[in-house]
Amino acid sequence: MILVTGATGAVGREAIGVLRGRGAEVAAVTRDPSTAALPDGVHVVGADPSKPQTLSSALDGVEAVLLSPRAVSGATAELLSMAADRGGKRVVVLSAATVEYPVGQRRFVEQFELAEEAAKASGLAWTFLRSADFAANALAWAPQIRATGVVRGAYGDAATSPIHQRDIATVAADALLNAGHEGRSYVLTGPQSLNQYDKVRLIGQALGRELSFAEMPPEQVRQGMLAQGLPEEVPDRLLGSLADYALKPGPTTDTVQRLLGRPALSFAEWASENAAAFRN
Repeated sequence: MILVTGATGAVGREAIGVLRGRGAEVAAVTRDPSTAALPDGVHVVGADPSKPQTLSSALDGVEAVLLSPRAVSGATAELLSMAADRGGKRVVVLSAATVEYPVGQRRFVEQFELAEEAAKASGLAWTFLRSADFAANALAWAPQIRATGVVRGAYGDAATSPIHQRDIATVAADALLNAGHEGRSYVLTGPQSLNQYDKVRLIGQALGRELSFAEMPPEQVRQGMLAQGLPEEVPDRLLGSLADYALKPGPTTDTVQRLLGRPALSFAEWASENAAAFRN
């Protein structure tokens, strides 16, 4: 049995699909099973992963854990200790490339560092997937694109190599099911460095429509996000990272290709798959 935290997130859903496709039994942890909409055959666990005692009974028979630090919050050590005590063997941590290539405010990296440290101390065989920004983050632009065809944001020259969540999920499934990944840290990125102008252009190509990115002052973007009711953490995290990526692009690795034996999925492929989200 594989226990998946963050089961309704972008990577968690993809990982469940990959694992089920390989015949693995999956226990998916969600705070609200009634809205989870997970695939048939998945054992849905209604629990709060940030309170490990709520899923105590679900750990029986679990051999491996896919751990999302954001879902588990500060309870990683307790959850993994419980898993190890019940006979668990390995953990795969959905970490971030910023652990190895720091950008933005230090406090946003610490959550992933603490999760990694807890995994190392747990006694479980561990693997860290330090991923670049998700291609799916571009879905935040969908309302602007549908309404005006113009994405307004800061730091248009900020460049990263966004990764398709399916690639993260496939690497995660390999590490959860197969030996040979123990004690390894993988920096996972997409195949190409793209700035924000590039990403908007590629979404436009997927739509068959010309789109544009309009540069705005960072403080104006920040105030606009706060006016939408977003907590301060969101613009702080986003704008801090973009400011640094505008000065120095994020990493680009060939790790996905080396591990999976095929090229990493491109942002253009992601945009084509998700074009409907950007159409009226």
